[in-house]
Amino acid sequence: MRLPIRTTEEQPPMSQRRHPSHCDRYRPGRALGPTGRPLTRDDLPPPDTKRWVIRRKAEVVAAVRGGLITLEEACRRYQLSVDEFLSWQHRLDEHGLAGLRSTRTKEYRLRPPRRYPGR
Repeated sequence: MRLPIRTTEEQPPMSQRRHPSHCDRYRPGRALGPTGRPLTRDDLPPPDTKRWVIRRKAEVVAAVRGGLITLEEACRRYQLSVDEFLSWQHRLDEHGLAGLRSTRTKEYRLRPPRRYPGR
């Protein structure tokens, strides 16, 4: 499941898009958070975050996808490795918000991803 990304800005040309996996929805500068509300830089978790709950992980992924912050900035700001961020993004895509749990991760690794009709 991908988080919807919407803005009022124009869509950049194909050659300038940063996230080809969802180019049709990529718009720099704004994104919708996991609750469906517009996400701004002020809504992001503080840089000294130690307890990563599902919502905070999803907010950081949505901010990077929406162009609010770059992947490099997110990793530096939250002291994440690129691999850790990419694992959040992958688990969010494959299993939805529940995939970002820090408990029962084995359940999500073993279970095949959800498939939706028409995909």
